[in-house]
Amino acid sequence: MSYDLLVFSPENAPTERAAFLDWWDQTSEWEEDHDYDDPAVSTPRLRAWFVEMINTFPAMNGPFSQEELPANESTVTDYSIGQFAIYAAFAWSNAEAAYDHVFKLAAKHGVGFFDASSDTGAVWLPDGNGGLKLAHEAGAATDA
Repeated sequence: MSYDLLVFSPENAPTERAAFLDWWDQTSEWEEDHDYDDPAVSTPRLRAWFVEMINTFPAMNGPFSQEELPANESTVTDYSIGQFAIYAAFAWSNAEAAYDHVFKLAAKHGVGFFDASSDTGAVWLPDGNGGLKLAHEAGAATDA
């Protein structure tokens, strides 16, 4: 069991909740015709997010994995990299730090953020001002 977060290309994912969840279900089938450990297949903003992200949460697999594990092995993260989404599976012991770091870098790089492990499944989109705004979550009266 892992703590799972997703960043995605906001131009390539629906903004309405039901459509977004359907898109995520389809995306998470991982049926694209490539390996899922190389960011070369992703959009430029997702690649930039990934390259900065692995400085703090190193990649477990792929061309960016390290031969020697870092001093804090619990930071090693399993990334599944698609064209329009990067799924990251973190150790639960790093859940809070992972959330904060993924969220901060998602805002910086202008990508969407999906809290896949939360009860509400909150989805955040770039706000046009270098931040993120809540788009929708479970239990909300209306989608934003």
